[in-house]
Amino acid sequence: MECPICNEKMKKGKEPYSFASVLLGEFEADVCPKCKEVFFTEEASDKIDQKAKKLGLWGVGQKGKIGYSGNSLIVRVPKKIASFLKLEEGKEVYIHPEGKNKLVIES
Repeated sequence: MECPICNEKMKKGKEPYSFASVLLGEFEADVCPKCKEVFFTEEASDKIDQKAKKLGLWGVGQKGKIGYSGNSLIVRVPKKIASFLKLEEGKEVYIHPEGKNKLVIES
């Protein structure tokens, strides 16, 4: 198989896969030795999905809304995400920008 990005011959191997910053393991993939593009096999993709579901990560990403409280903006964290991160009212978090379009909230 040729890499669809750079046309180099792909090599089979195992590659790590993380979802929501959680390492799910290493899975079978075709890897381009030139551009380093990784394509997981269909079977590996199914295993990744199963592992994410087992760990409760499947569907954790959701849209939220910006609100207003006093003279500050607030971020409403959906219940599923708050439960996954064990966030509770009053818990201190660290908030910082990452680039121009990403807000990171660390607990």
